[in-house]
Amino acid sequence: MAWIYLLLAALCETAWTFCLKLMKFSELKALRFANLYRWHGGGSVISPFVGYLVFGLANIYLFSMAIKQISTATAFAVWTAVTLLLIKIAETTFFNQRTSWIEVFFLMLIMVGIIGLKTYAMQAK
Repeated sequence: MAWIYLLLAALCETAWTFCLKLMKFSELKALRFANLYRWHGGGSVISPFVGYLVFGLANIYLFSMAIKQISTATAFAVWTAVTLLLIKIAETTFFNQRTSWIEVFFLMLIMVGIIGLKTYAMQAK
């Protein structure tokens, strides 16, 4: 169950990162109660902020549940690597950023590291 918590935490971290990327701080500061509930007035501005809070808190909770059963160093390494992979996949898929073969190669090395850490963590018990 701890590995599922860890993967869900990485997914929340990825969503949190993109909420941060989509947040418009200048418009958030100019937000008023009169236009808060309208999509064009405030909804499109407040949604990334709400996502930032929700995904950030969910990430903290899920990661804390994972490190109760997995060593902290292993959990942190896997969580960081999976988050990096998910961010790269999302950037390529949703933001149409290009990916070079050398990036794919190094991402595959990260995957080998994740598999190695997961395998070693299972044997250590």
